[in-house]
Amino acid sequence: MLQKSTITLLRIPFSFFLMPVFFFSLSQVTAINYPKALLVFFIIHFLMYPASNGYNSYMDQDEESIGMLERPPKPTRQLFYLTGVLDIMALGLSLFVNILFAVCILANVLASRAYSYRGIRLKKYPVAGFLTVIIFQGAITFLMVYIGALRSLSPLSIPWQGMIISSLLFGGFYPLTQVYQHEQDLKDGVKTISYKLGIKGTFVFSGIMYALAELALFIYFQQKHQLTQFAILQLFFIPVLVYFIYWWKLAVKNVSNANFRYSFRMNMVAAVSTNAAFILLYFLNHPSA
Repeated sequence: MLQKSTITLLRIPFSFFLMPVFFFSLSQVTAINYPKALLVFFIIHFLMYPASNGYNSYMDQDEESIGMLERPPKPTRQLFYLTGVLDIMALGLSLFVNILFAVCILANVLASRAYSYRGIRLKKYPVAGFLTVIIFQGAITFLMVYIGALRSLSPLSIPWQGMIISSLLFGGFYPLTQVYQHEQDLKDGVKTISYKLGIKGTFVFSGIMYALAELALFIYFQQKHQLTQFAILQLFFIPVLVYFIYWWKLAVKNVSNANFRYSFRMNMVAAVSTNAAFILLYFLNHPSA
């Protein structure tokens, strides 16, 4: 029987914060194979991400706040074995999508392990850790959703603009999840990009990444002659911008405000807004769905 701590540390609800990339990618697929799209969704958010979360928790042995957990339980060996089972299931099911999707899943699994595994531990390097996360949870995830949900891979046009946008959006989001963990990470020998930038620098950097994502979105939709969709997205992004500036001001006044609770609220506002925005984009591009 699965222990409560094992289920908790998979952090399945955390997948909600990572779903915008799925919906953005799906919204850009012209001809969708819906059974495969549902399978892709399940594999990514209920197998791949939970396995990655659990493995990272097992390697880190966290005692302070992480992700959605303010007080994480102690990981056990059962968690380690379950993450392996979930990875095998993800790889096995991915073969029912297509071989390119399976390769992307394998790449994500390997990157996740290299990020957390004590023998490699990419997460302890500020730039390498940052790039690993934004490339694989951003660009590569966008790509694998796109090729997984396509009705036909022939001919295949690589959606490189969407991949760049996804990584830029993650680049703005990810450092803010680290801003309250500096001391805990440093005790474990991990120097995140947020630690290197400092609290104020983290907010500046995230703001720049979001601005670059907005510029990339504008160029992308302008090229597609869909600036109306770009304008609609901005309406959904307003709450994200407002809360970001609000939290930034609080953190500048008192660094103690760069804490778990504000980070969680920032992530929730961003996830709700961007998920809603890209789901609407999907329906605009697929009115008969």
